[in-house]
Amino acid sequence: MPELLRRIAGFDAKGMASLALWARCRRDGVPPGAVEVTYSREQTTTMLILLIMMAVELVAVEVLLRAMDVAGWVRLLVFLLDAYGLLAGLMVAAACVTRPHVVTGEELRVRYGAFLDVRIPRELITSVRVARGYNESGLVRVDAGTLTVVVSSQVNVVVELSEPVTVVRPLGGRAEVTAVRFFADDPAAVRAALRPAPQPDQAGS
Repeated sequence: MPELLRRIAGFDAKGMASLALWARCRRDGVPPGAVEVTYSREQTTTMLILLIMMAVELVAVEVLLRAMDVAGWVRLLVFLLDAYGLLAGLMVAAACVTRPHVVTGEELRVRYGAFLDVRIPRELITSVRVARGYNESGLVRVDAGTLTVVVSSQVNVVVELSEPVTVVRPLGGRAEVTAVRFFADDPAAVRAALRPAPQPDQAGS
């Protein structure tokens, strides 16, 4: 199977798993003691409206095709395509909720649903700052060694690295980056979670 088809199949598998996690109010890849950093709040309303519109369209198209006396096999094909589109939208929404960014003692994990998962060792992080960017284009892009992960046209956290890390893009392309810009519902929480732990002599002073 070509790489592209394998990755698309993987998105669907992770999306279905995310729906199951969503129904159980569970999270993927958040170990005990880790800091869960959500990023889906800004896009929830937009995605909800889109999903409602898709559901209405599914019913409306079926009614229209019946009124036009379209052949049953054609109606079934159109229904299946529309139903898959609605399911795909639900899977994206579920994956964004159940696959948050994660900060542990060893790494920062930057994700976007089932499409992107970047692990950054904490020892490579030289700085973390809150820097808001609006009207950002695309969803995931790499420009001049910087990975940008956009939610609702926004980013608000910038992480600088001492060495490059390899990023696997959604469709399989690879790139080396030395900075990552992404969105978090609470950017200050990301900065606090990545702040170096105090040394024993500092803690006792």
